[in-house]
Amino acid sequence: MGFTIGGMREMRPGARRRGRTDRPFRPSECTTVAEYTGLWGWDVMPGARAAAGVCSCGRAGCRAPGAHPLEFAPRVPAGATLDEVCRAWAEVPGAAVMLAVGRTFDVLEVAEPAGRCALVRLERMGLPLGPVAATPDGRAQFFVAPGAAAGLPALLYRMGWDDPAALGLRGLGPGTWITAPPSDRGGLGPVRWLRSPALDTATRPPEARLLLGTLAYMAHRART
Repeated sequence: MGFTIGGMREMRPGARRRGRTDRPFRPSECTTVAEYTGLWGWDVMPGARAAAGVCSCGRAGCRAPGAHPLEFAPRVPAGATLDEVCRAWAEVPGAAVMLAVGRTFDVLEVAEPAGRCALVRLERMGLPLGPVAATPDGRAQFFVAPGAAAGLPALLYRMGWDDPAALGLRGLGPGTWITAPPSDRGGLGPVRWLRSPALDTATRPPEARLLLGTLAYMAHRART
């Protein structure tokens, strides 16, 4: 019997797969994706990989090698079962795991050193926190409630900060995708969790205003 998550059965290692076989099929990929869709309610898309700067999408002059969804691959929606995930991932074994931003969460992104300092301070303050990821190119990504990206400039202005770009702070909202742990991003290495998803916050991340003052201050201090 295969491993189960919430009653969802995983494809066995020897199970037959269809479609692309350029990378070996690993059941652990299904388990990871099923956690994201089934436990946290996130939409997932298979993503491209990169090696030596060349993107697996096959497009000449790709602008984001190994850091974008595969256009030909189907979206795996929130709530997909482990069997459904395995069927989808068998078509693109080895694909990166990409999360859709803007439906259940937006992202506030800062330089990783500033993000780590902010995370420590926010935890000491006892503020609610959602998942926080770290990318291999040195960025920290804080999951916050949807709508944060659109309202970021106005919210920062009300807090006394004029220019998000000057802080190295940006919001990611609808229409963007982020690489999820433990997938490789852009051939640079794996994305990691600084704060892993948890049942009490992953499905209902905090409002951006609760974190933004600390993030802006730490980002400002890191750049001065």
